[in-house]
Amino acid sequence: MAKITEKYEAIIVFSLKKDEEQIKALTAKFADLIKENGTLGEIDEWGKRKLAYEINYESEGYYVLYNFESKPDFPAELERVINITDGVLRSIVVLAQGK
Repeated sequence: MAKITEKYEAIIVFSLKKDEEQIKALTAKFADLIKENGTLGEIDEWGKRKLAYEINYESEGYYVLYNFESKPDFPAELERVINITDGVLRSIVVLAQGK
């Protein structure tokens, strides 16, 4: 029998060219999107961190980890929205293992 929902983790790195309020708005935007399409677990804001390599001439980014549960088709839509959002440097959405 197929699983109806799965647990996922998404890490999004926001550009520090955005001010603090804009980063908070982006964080809330993705939290709301996840809530509309699944069950949002914990949001862990790692804050400002140095990147392993420069991305678009930026050496630091603001990291946010989202834990959520959704149907298997939603992570692709989440990645699509992340990729077209201004202010996102990098992101990854993965199936959470052992949780």
